[in-house]
Amino acid sequence: MAALKKEEETVSMFDSFKEFKETKNIDRTTLMSVLEESFRNVIAKIFGSDENFDVIVNPDKGDFEIYRNRTVVADGVEHDDNKEITLTEARKIQADYEVGEDVSEKVDFSKFGRRAILNLRQTLASKVLELEHDSLYNKYKDRVGQVITAEVYQVWKREVLLVDDENNELILPKGEQIPRDQYRKGETVKAVILRVDNENNNPKIILSRTSPIFLQRLLEQEVPEIADGLITVQRIARMPGERAKIAVESYDERIDPVGACVGVKGSRVHGIVRELCNENIDVINYTANTKLFI
Repeated sequence: MAALKKEEETVSMFDSFKEFKETKNIDRTTLMSVLEESFRNVIAKIFGSDENFDVIVNPDKGDFEIYRNRTVVADGVEHDDNKEITLTEARKIQADYEVGEDVSEKVDFSKFGRRAILNLRQTLASKVLELEHDSLYNKYKDRVGQVITAEVYQVWKREVLLVDDENNELILPKGEQIPRDQYRKGETVKAVILRVDNENNNPKIILSRTSPIFLQRLLEQEVPEIADGLITVQRIARMPGERAKIAVESYDERIDPVGACVGVKGSRVHGIVRELCNENIDVINYTANTKLFI
């Protein structure tokens, strides 16, 4: 029974390590330092200090080695068990040790018991979560205003949960949805990254389909002259899913900004209209003369 329990603990510990090793978006250097930090955290809780321990982590193989370094002291002398070892005990490891020498002894982590292994699992899980949050925040913090296509994962009354190509969670709140939008699990949805909230290092990526920026980005994708800077979108007003007005201007007299945006027989706005649930899009010429513009 004891052998079986020890085997379970070893398997449990190996699984912890394996899960961590396979975690995405963690570079080798970070992986090694976090694993070492987690082991040291548990060792410090057991022995009161980790300073005389060497932790060697090999993330490629999925294994690790721990060595405890102690100084040999004479038998019968009062000593610190964690940092010192009696001559008799030292000679059980190697027969020729003398007082004052350093002993480096390999430590079997599974012998620390089930509580230590559970502690390690929890520490690793916490570190993984922290790293995943950092990775998610860093991936999206500079992408506000970009259009993304994501897959619907869960549909709720107040929001829709989507996932990107790396299974990161994205949120499309009710207020950022076009009223006639219908969402089904597994289908893809296009939206603009509205903002990235990061309260208590818990990033939330908020998407929008009602923002004027979403319409502008769709226009930029369909109209090369906008993307190239030959046509400028000066104003956008939207009633999402109902109608929109877009004021455009060009500083190149050879370009008709309205015609270029609409396309032949509306070909350039047709795809956008469909994407926005048949939103009626009017493209007009912009003018600085407020009365004329109105």
